[in-house]
Amino acid sequence: QSPILPAYRSYSCNSLPSTTLYTSYQSFLAKDLSHSHSTMSDEFKAQFFQLVDASVPQYIAELGEAVAIPSVSADLQTHLKDIIQMEEWTKSYIERLGGTAELLPNPKKVDEDGNELPPILLAEFKAADSSELKKTVCCYAHLDVQPASKEDGWDSDPFVLTEKDDKLYGRGSTDDKGPALSWLWVIQAHRKLGVDLPVNVKLMFEGMEESGSEGMFEAIQILSKDGKFLSDVDFFCISDNYWLGASKPCLTYGLRGLAYFSCSVQCCEQDLHSGVLGGTVHEAMTDLVQLMASLIDSSGKILVPGIMDDVAEVTPEEDALYETIDFNCESYKKENKVASVSNKLMYDKEKDLLMARWRYPTLSLHGIEGAFSGTGAKTVIPAKATGKFSLRLVPDQDPQRIEQCVSDHLNSVFASLGSPNKMNVTLLHGAKAWLSDPKHPNFEAAARATEKVYGLLPDYTREGGSIPITTAFEEATQMNVCLLP
Repeated sequence: QSPILPAYRSYSCNSLPSTTLYTSYQSFLAKDLSHSHSTMSDEFKAQFFQLVDASVPQYIAELGEAVAIPSVSADLQTHLKDIIQMEEWTKSYIERLGGTAELLPNPKKVDEDGNELPPILLAEFKAADSSELKKTVCCYAHLDVQPASKEDGWDSDPFVLTEKDDKLYGRGSTDDKGPALSWLWVIQAHRKLGVDLPVNVKLMFEGMEESGSEGMFEAIQILSKDGKFLSDVDFFCISDNYWLGASKPCLTYGLRGLAYFSCSVQCCEQDLHSGVLGGTVHEAMTDLVQLMASLIDSSGKILVPGIMDDVAEVTPEEDALYETIDFNCESYKKENKVASVSNKLMYDKEKDLLMARWRYPTLSLHGIEGAFSGTGAKTVIPAKATGKFSLRLVPDQDPQRIEQCVSDHLNSVFASLGSPNKMNVTLLHGAKAWLSDPKHPNFEAAARATEKVYGLLPDYTREGGSIPITTAFEEATQMNVCLLP
């Protein structure tokens, strides 16, 4: 099973949805953050939490509708219509709540294969009273999902929201349709209670995040110019990440970057039969396997020269943040289904493991395209084999420099093989790491909101994954981005 924890259901004793967290966050943003009080009165808090709890069946039903739309961005030929349907479904919801919304044509128009790219959903909810004097927060989310099928290991249909053992399973329920809907439920709750919004809310929802956010970076640059959609935004909030565990909330202030590569070796124009031609040609797969094995060893050490040269040193302030984080290696093994197989992680100490996951680069081998991977036996010599691998980058690594290091290394190894075949290395996606200031007022508001909803202060964490949009927003607008799970 591939569990996706429900976005509206927390693991606090009150089972309060993230809708309440987002509302508290907005109320703290609305205040001068040098003060400790928010605009959320105790009376409104009680009414709001009661309404949210009573609305859980509605939230489940609407999340089920969203999950049922297979908005898979990896296959635009098949699913472009589904991505657009998901965006139009969300746009209609926004307009029913009284917001303004438009589908911005994708600035990039088509991908490298000539497939039409989906539009970008822009929406706005202005406070009814003195909106021009209130702060504006822009909330980013994505409405596309990764491919999923029962053949991938799902016990249930990934596009049918299924409840099991008090968890909800469905592609996109947390990544990222649930959080996207939660922002709409915030607006809806204010409307039902007759309470004005404490801040102006803008939404920027895309349909290509799982496939490189094509067109989003261009859109951000265009929309950040004077008088455009993002020009008056004071704070950004992204809810596209997770708690570290199931018992304590967190705020995320750092993400690793990405350098995703393909490495292809070609030996002939068509696949060959190993019984007829085996032993007479230089096989592409043989070369590729040796190239892939030259990148990393079994202990996780990256073997590419120069990769570690630009990694920032751990500061005492950063080191101290790890001391209080609620994390357990044994639970981590069980949650990720390692305990029943190898029962061993790369590191035994919590701090070492978290640093390896968050603030040091890693290299992972993902698969080989063109090779035989079906059931049974097939005696084929692939004409061309393409290996896919990626590095997760950290401050102060640059994807272009990493590309040069990897290319130089693979070309050197290939030359040492003495193979007459053709080899090509391509950087498919590249993004720098993102690191913010957890003491920024945006994070202070999120921390106070977390304490109000869950009754305890959050851990400050980094993530091993990559959300390149964070850096794009900050660089284009010079405004802070907070990741609020």
